[in-house]
Amino acid sequence: MPGKAGRRFMSILSDIKRKAGINHARIGLGVGEIPEGLIRNAEGASEFADVVLIGDEKKIKASGTGLEIIHSTEPSRTLVELMAEGEIDGAVRGTLSATKTLSILKRKLGMKKLYRIALLETADGTPFFLAPVGIDEGNSVDDKIELVKRGVSHIERLGIKAKVGILSGGRLEDVGRDVQVDKTLADAEAVTKKLCGTGVDARNYSILIEDAITGANFIVAPDGISGNLVFRTLVFLGGGHGYGAPVLMEKVFVDTSRVKTDISKAIMLASAIARPEI
Repeated sequence: MPGKAGRRFMSILSDIKRKAGINHARIGLGVGEIPEGLIRNAEGASEFADVVLIGDEKKIKASGTGLEIIHSTEPSRTLVELMAEGEIDGAVRGTLSATKTLSILKRKLGMKKLYRIALLETADGTPFFLAPVGIDEGNSVDDKIELVKRGVSHIERLGIKAKVGILSGGRLEDVGRDVQVDKTLADAEAVTKKLCGTGVDARNYSILIEDAITGANFIVAPDGISGNLVFRTLVFLGGGHGYGAPVLMEKVFVDTSRVKTDISKAIMLASAIARPEI
Protein backbone atom coordinates (compact mmCIF):
# COMPACT_ATOMS: atom_id res chain seq x y z
CA MET A 1 0.00 0.00 0.00
CA PRO A 2 1.32 3.49 -0.81
CA GLY A 3 2.41 5.59 2.18
CA LYS A 4 0.86 8.95 3.06
CA ALA A 5 3.07 10.82 0.60
CA GLY A 6 2.38 8.17 -2.02
CA ARG A 7 -1.38 8.63 -1.71
CA ARG A 8 -0.92 12.41 -1.87
CA PHE A 9 1.07 12.31 -5.10
CA MET A 10 -0.45 9.27 -6.85
CA SER A 11 -2.23 11.68 -9.18
CA ILE A 12 1.16 12.24 -10.88
CA LEU A 13 1.06 8.73 -12.32
CA SER A 14 -2.66 8.74 -13.08
CA ASP A 15 -2.31 12.09 -14.90
CA ILE A 16 0.61 10.76 -16.96
CA LYS A 17 -1.22 7.54 -17.85
CA ARG A 18 -4.31 9.52 -18.85
CA LYS A 19 -2.35 11.91 -21.09
CA ALA A 20 -0.38 9.07 -22.67
CA GLY A 21 -3.58 7.22 -23.51
CA ILE A 22 -5.17 10.32 -25.03
CA ASN A 23 -2.07 11.32 -27.00
CA HIS A 24 -1.23 7.79 -28.17
CA ALA A 25 1.90 9.18 -29.84
CA ARG A 26 4.24 7.40 -32.26
CA ILE A 27 7.25 6.57 -30.08
CA GLY A 28 10.55 5.15 -31.32
CA LEU A 29 12.44 2.71 -29.08
CA GLY A 30 16.17 2.17 -29.55
CA VAL A 31 17.06 -1.51 -29.56
CA GLY A 32 20.71 -2.52 -29.18
CA GLU A 33 20.99 -5.45 -26.83
CA ILE A 34 17.76 -7.44 -26.54
CA PRO A 35 17.52 -8.70 -22.95
CA GLU A 36 14.84 -11.23 -22.09
CA GLY A 37 11.45 -9.57 -21.78
CA LEU A 38 12.37 -6.29 -23.50
CA ILE A 39 10.20 -6.75 -26.58
CA ARG A 40 7.24 -8.12 -24.60
CA ASN A 41 7.58 -5.15 -22.27
CA ALA A 42 7.53 -2.76 -25.24
CA GLU A 43 4.44 -4.51 -26.60
CA GLY A 44 2.77 -3.85 -23.26
CA ALA A 45 3.00 -0.11 -23.95
CA SER A 46 0.69 -0.37 -26.96
CA GLU A 47 -2.17 1.02 -24.90
CA PHE A 48 -0.19 4.27 -24.55
CA ALA A 49 1.61 4.62 -27.90
CA ASP A 50 2.29 3.29 -31.38
CA VAL A 51 5.68 1.75 -30.65
CA VAL A 52 8.35 1.59 -33.36
CA LEU A 53 11.42 -0.58 -32.73
CA ILE A 54 14.65 0.77 -34.22
CA GLY A 55 17.62 -1.58 -34.60
CA ASP A 56 18.73 -4.79 -36.29
CA GLU A 57 15.57 -6.05 -38.00
CA LYS A 58 16.68 -9.69 -38.18
CA LYS A 59 17.46 -9.88 -34.45
CA ILE A 60 14.27 -8.07 -33.47
CA LYS A 61 12.07 -10.20 -35.73
CA ALA A 62 13.47 -13.32 -34.06
CA SER A 63 11.43 -12.33 -30.99
CA GLY A 64 8.23 -12.84 -32.97
CA THR A 65 6.96 -9.34 -32.30
CA GLY A 66 4.25 -7.72 -34.38
CA LEU A 67 5.46 -4.20 -33.62
CA GLU A 68 6.70 -1.99 -36.45
CA ILE A 69 10.45 -2.26 -37.03
CA ILE A 70 12.78 0.23 -38.70
CA HIS A 71 16.02 -1.51 -39.62
CA SER A 72 19.23 0.34 -38.88
CA THR A 73 22.87 -0.60 -38.54
CA GLU A 74 23.32 2.68 -36.62
CA PRO A 75 20.23 2.76 -34.42
CA SER A 76 21.50 5.60 -32.20
CA ARG A 77 21.79 7.91 -35.19
CA THR A 78 18.54 6.71 -36.77
CA LEU A 79 16.55 7.15 -33.56
CA VAL A 80 17.76 10.73 -33.07
CA GLU A 81 17.24 11.66 -36.73
CA LEU A 82 13.69 10.28 -36.82
CA MET A 83 12.86 12.28 -33.68
CA ALA A 84 14.53 15.47 -34.92
CA GLU A 85 12.80 15.29 -38.31
CA GLY A 86 9.36 14.56 -36.85
CA GLU A 87 9.03 11.06 -38.29
CA ILE A 88 8.27 9.92 -34.75
CA ASP A 89 6.64 12.01 -32.00
CA GLY A 90 9.18 11.02 -29.39
CA ALA A 91 12.10 8.70 -28.70
CA VAL A 92 13.15 6.37 -25.88
CA ARG A 93 16.85 5.42 -25.74
CA GLY A 94 16.11 1.85 -24.67
CA THR A 95 19.21 -0.36 -24.74
CA LEU A 96 21.37 1.84 -26.95
CA SER A 97 24.68 3.24 -25.68
CA ALA A 98 24.14 6.34 -23.54
CA THR A 99 27.42 8.01 -24.48
CA LYS A 100 26.98 7.53 -28.21
CA THR A 101 23.26 8.30 -28.39
CA LEU A 102 23.35 11.42 -26.22
CA SER A 103 26.39 12.73 -28.12
CA ILE A 104 24.50 12.35 -31.40
CA LEU A 105 21.47 14.04 -29.84
CA LYS A 106 23.55 17.07 -28.77
CA ARG A 107 25.18 17.43 -32.18
CA LYS A 108 21.97 16.95 -34.15
CA LEU A 109 20.06 19.57 -32.16
CA GLY A 110 23.00 21.93 -31.65
CA MET A 111 22.88 21.64 -27.86
CA LYS A 112 25.94 22.46 -25.76
CA LYS A 113 24.51 20.83 -22.63
CA LEU A 114 21.81 18.33 -21.78
CA TYR A 115 19.48 18.65 -18.81
CA ARG A 116 17.40 15.69 -17.65
CA ILE A 117 14.77 15.03 -15.00
CA ALA A 118 13.93 11.50 -13.84
CA LEU A 119 10.51 10.24 -12.83
CA LEU A 120 10.92 7.75 -9.99
CA GLU A 121 8.74 5.82 -7.58
CA THR A 122 9.73 4.77 -4.07
CA ALA A 123 9.25 1.23 -2.79
CA ASP A 124 6.08 2.35 -0.96
CA GLY A 125 4.56 3.79 -4.13
CA THR A 126 5.41 7.49 -3.90
CA PRO A 127 6.17 8.99 -7.34
CA PHE A 128 8.44 12.03 -7.66
CA PHE A 129 10.72 13.82 -10.11
CA LEU A 130 14.45 14.00 -9.41
CA ALA A 131 17.26 16.14 -10.83
CA PRO A 132 20.11 16.35 -11.51
CA VAL A 133 20.68 12.72 -12.51
CA GLY A 134 23.64 13.22 -14.84
CA ILE A 135 27.00 13.48 -13.05
CA ASP A 136 27.86 16.63 -15.03
CA GLU A 137 24.52 18.39 -14.49
CA GLY A 138 23.45 20.95 -11.88
CA ASN A 139 26.87 21.47 -10.32
CA SER A 140 26.62 25.25 -9.83
CA VAL A 141 23.96 27.64 -8.57
CA ASP A 142 23.22 29.04 -12.03
CA ASP A 143 23.18 25.59 -13.63
CA LYS A 144 20.82 24.29 -10.95
CA ILE A 145 18.45 27.22 -11.40
CA GLU A 146 18.36 26.65 -15.15
CA LEU A 147 17.77 22.92 -14.58
CA VAL A 148 14.90 23.54 -12.16
CA LYS A 149 13.22 26.11 -14.41
CA ARG A 150 13.34 23.69 -17.34
CA GLY A 151 12.18 20.85 -15.12
CA VAL A 152 9.20 22.81 -13.80
CA SER A 153 8.20 23.72 -17.36
CA HIS A 154 8.43 20.07 -18.42
CA ILE A 155 6.38 18.88 -15.45
CA GLU A 156 3.71 21.43 -16.36
CA ARG A 157 3.57 19.92 -19.87
CA LEU A 158 2.16 16.88 -18.08
CA GLY A 159 -0.52 18.99 -16.41
CA ILE A 160 1.16 18.70 -13.00
CA LYS A 161 1.89 21.57 -10.59
CA ALA A 162 5.53 21.34 -9.52
CA LYS A 163 6.47 21.66 -5.83
CA VAL A 164 10.25 21.83 -5.61
CA GLY A 165 12.33 20.53 -2.72
CA ILE A 166 15.97 21.72 -2.66
CA LEU A 167 18.54 19.53 -0.88
CA SER A 168 22.00 20.25 0.51
CA GLY A 169 24.78 18.25 2.17
CA GLY A 170 23.80 18.82 5.80
CA ARG A 171 21.32 20.26 8.25
CA LEU A 172 21.10 24.03 8.59
CA GLU A 173 22.79 23.85 12.02
CA ASP A 174 25.80 22.04 10.48
CA VAL A 175 27.34 25.30 9.21
CA GLY A 176 31.05 25.40 10.07
CA ARG A 177 31.60 21.64 10.29
CA ASP A 178 33.06 21.29 6.79
CA VAL A 179 33.89 23.63 3.93
CA GLN A 180 32.19 21.49 1.29
CA VAL A 181 29.06 21.06 3.42
CA ASP A 182 28.97 24.83 4.00
CA LYS A 183 29.07 25.40 0.23
CA THR A 184 26.11 23.07 -0.39
CA LEU A 185 24.12 24.78 2.38
CA ALA A 186 24.83 28.23 0.93
CA ASP A 187 24.06 27.05 -2.62
CA ALA A 188 20.75 25.51 -1.55
CA GLU A 189 19.69 28.72 0.16
CA ALA A 190 20.69 30.82 -2.87
CA VAL A 191 18.90 28.52 -5.31
CA THR A 192 15.73 28.45 -3.19
CA LYS A 193 15.66 32.24 -2.81
CA LYS A 194 16.19 32.89 -6.53
CA LEU A 195 13.60 30.33 -7.59
CA CYS A 196 10.98 31.70 -5.21
CA GLY A 197 11.74 35.16 -6.60
CA THR A 198 10.73 33.94 -10.08
CA GLY A 199 7.47 32.44 -8.86
CA VAL A 200 8.60 28.82 -8.51
CA ASP A 201 7.10 26.98 -5.51
CA ALA A 202 10.40 25.95 -3.86
CA ARG A 203 11.50 25.08 -0.33
CA ASN A 204 14.90 24.31 1.19
CA TYR A 205 14.84 20.93 2.98
CA SER A 206 18.61 20.85 3.74
CA ILE A 207 19.71 17.17 3.79
CA LEU A 208 16.31 15.85 4.90
CA ILE A 209 15.20 14.00 1.77
CA GLU A 210 12.76 12.05 3.93
CA ASP A 211 10.92 15.30 4.65
CA ALA A 212 11.21 16.56 1.09
CA ILE A 213 9.41 13.49 -0.27
CA THR A 214 6.36 14.32 1.86
CA GLY A 215 6.09 17.96 0.74
CA ALA A 216 7.60 18.14 -2.74
CA ASN A 217 7.08 16.27 -6.00
CA PHE A 218 10.31 17.54 -7.63
CA ILE A 219 13.44 16.92 -5.55
CA VAL A 220 16.70 18.64 -6.44
CA ALA A 221 19.92 17.00 -5.23
CA PRO A 222 23.01 19.05 -4.24
CA ASP A 223 24.86 18.02 -7.42
CA GLY A 224 24.84 15.54 -10.28
CA ILE A 225 26.87 12.89 -8.46
CA SER A 226 24.60 12.78 -5.41
CA GLY A 227 21.52 12.86 -7.63
CA ASN A 228 22.81 9.91 -9.64
CA LEU A 229 23.49 8.04 -6.39
CA VAL A 230 19.96 8.76 -5.11
CA PHE A 231 18.57 7.33 -8.36
CA ARG A 232 20.79 4.23 -8.29
CA THR A 233 20.22 3.52 -4.61
CA LEU A 234 16.45 3.77 -4.96
CA VAL A 235 16.06 1.83 -8.21
CA PHE A 236 18.84 -0.76 -8.03
CA LEU A 237 19.01 -1.38 -4.27
CA GLY A 238 15.92 0.07 -2.62
CA GLY A 239 13.03 -1.61 -4.42
CA GLY A 240 11.94 1.54 -6.23
CA HIS A 241 11.15 2.05 -9.91
CA GLY A 242 12.44 4.29 -12.68
CA TYR A 243 10.17 5.60 -15.45
CA GLY A 244 12.94 7.24 -17.48
CA ALA A 245 14.52 10.68 -17.63
CA PRO A 246 13.22 13.10 -20.28
CA VAL A 247 15.75 15.49 -21.77
CA LEU A 248 14.49 18.99 -20.99
CA MET A 249 13.85 20.40 -24.47
CA GLU A 250 10.93 20.92 -26.87
CA LYS A 251 11.53 17.64 -28.72
CA VAL A 252 10.75 14.47 -26.79
CA PHE A 253 13.61 12.16 -25.84
CA VAL A 254 13.39 9.94 -22.76
CA ASP A 255 16.69 8.59 -21.49
CA THR A 256 16.68 5.20 -19.81
CA SER A 257 19.06 3.00 -17.88
CA ARG A 258 20.03 -0.27 -19.55
CA VAL A 259 19.64 -1.95 -16.15
CA LYS A 260 16.28 -2.67 -14.49
CA THR A 261 14.16 -0.31 -16.54
CA ASP A 262 10.52 -1.01 -17.35
CA ILE A 263 10.54 0.16 -20.97
CA SER A 264 6.74 0.33 -21.10
CA LYS A 265 6.83 3.03 -18.40
CA ALA A 266 9.38 5.09 -20.34
CA ILE A 267 7.26 4.79 -23.51
CA MET A 268 4.19 5.87 -21.55
CA LEU A 269 6.08 8.92 -20.23
CA ALA A 270 7.29 9.86 -23.72
CA SER A 271 3.78 9.61 -25.13
CA ALA A 272 2.37 11.78 -22.33
CA ILE A 273 4.89 14.54 -23.09
CA ALA A 274 4.80 14.23 -26.87
CA ARG A 275 1.63 16.09 -27.78
CA PRO A 276 -0.55 18.69 -26.09
CA GLU A 277 -3.78 17.22 -24.83
CA ILE A 278 -6.70 17.95 -27.15
